[in-house]
Amino acid sequence: MNRLADKTALITGAAQGLGAAMAQRFIDEGARVLFTDINAAGAAAQAARYGDKAASIGHDVTDPAQWEAAIAMAEERFGGMHVLVNNAGIAAGSTVEATSFEDWRRVHAIDLDSVFFGCKLALPLMARTVKATGVRGSILNISSIAGVIAGHNSAAYNSAKAAVRHLTKSVALHCAKQRYGITCNSIHPVFIDTPILDALTGALGREEGLAKLGRQIPLGQVGEPDDVAWAAVYLVSDEAKMVTGHGLFVDGGISAM
Repeated sequence: MNRLADKTALITGAAQGLGAAMAQRFIDEGARVLFTDINAAGAAAQAARYGDKAASIGHDVTDPAQWEAAIAMAEERFGGMHVLVNNAGIAAGSTVEATSFEDWRRVHAIDLDSVFFGCKLALPLMARTVKATGVRGSILNISSIAGVIAGHNSAAYNSAKAAVRHLTKSVALHCAKQRYGITCNSIHPVFIDTPILDALTGALGREEGLAKLGRQIPLGQVGEPDDVAWAAVYLVSDEAKMVTGHGLFVDGGISAM
């Protein structure tokens, strides 16, 4: 308990799935959290479970103006921001020949451009907050094992998630050079049992679909949201104060193959 005491966090895509799971663990460990999501009602419903430890705002992560509004709310509600989790994203499966330019741009806008906006626009407030409170900060970007291992039918998704991995390293080095007291890391999950898998499991049915995905993973099963949430707690806690520019694979061993 209290591994994240005195920290305030903004988590995108927090209405469900990994975002909601991370937010719950952060709050359990003493943080205060701003839930953001394009699904404003879903984010509000999640935040309402935690009383004054949480707040919410509707947030299209592809819109810089909405990023500025969310960051301003974090400052207004919590007095600053120590932690940013760039979690919002979409899955897309298509070969390079079958991918339309519109779909390519949409995937990169949501899965990559949003991470750039978040890092760029949140860093000034984060740096001020860390300096004022003496509590170190963290940026955590949720990439994917698909940013490390490519697939023939995931051209746009592979591209965007691989770019998140490398952008994370650049941001980490920038923050270190500026002596901000802010680390930046990425998490690379394999298949996790969240709504993002619905498109992959829908044709076969949930149980059969999850089992089929699990057979591709050395540990023999898809992950649970808490597998990522606990990794996130570690990376934004002071236990990881010397970990930056790192990509943590929560992948059931698939990258070892």
